[in-house]
Amino acid sequence: MLRRGRPGLIGLAARTAVVAGTATAVQGGMANRQQRKAQSSYEQEQYEAAQQQAMMQQAAQDAVAQQQAAAPPPPAAAPAAAAPGIDLIAELQKLASLKDAGVLTDAEFTAAKSKLLG
Repeated sequence: MLRRGRPGLIGLAARTAVVAGTATAVQGGMANRQQRKAQSSYEQEQYEAAQQQAMMQQAAQDAVAQQQAAAPPPPAAAPAAAAPGIDLIAELQKLASLKDAGVLTDAEFTAAKSKLLG
């Protein structure tokens, strides 16, 4: 018994289910594709940002190296004011005691002190 014309209730429900299932599958596939595309784009942007950061760090290191190479060497340490074996404070105290005793004049004391202090 073959029926012609419109489909019955079961046929209509079956057709609706097939159409709805197909639409859901297509929609899901498109959503997955869009999500993969967005993820790929995000990963590409992160990679480019990391590359740019690495280039900036390298440029900063190069600039510091160039600046250090161009900078004059640090000044040498100042020579010691007194000879290595002389106790400066003790010598100044001796000079002060000689001045107080009247052995040295103010000019002699000043000259000896400046000679000790360098």
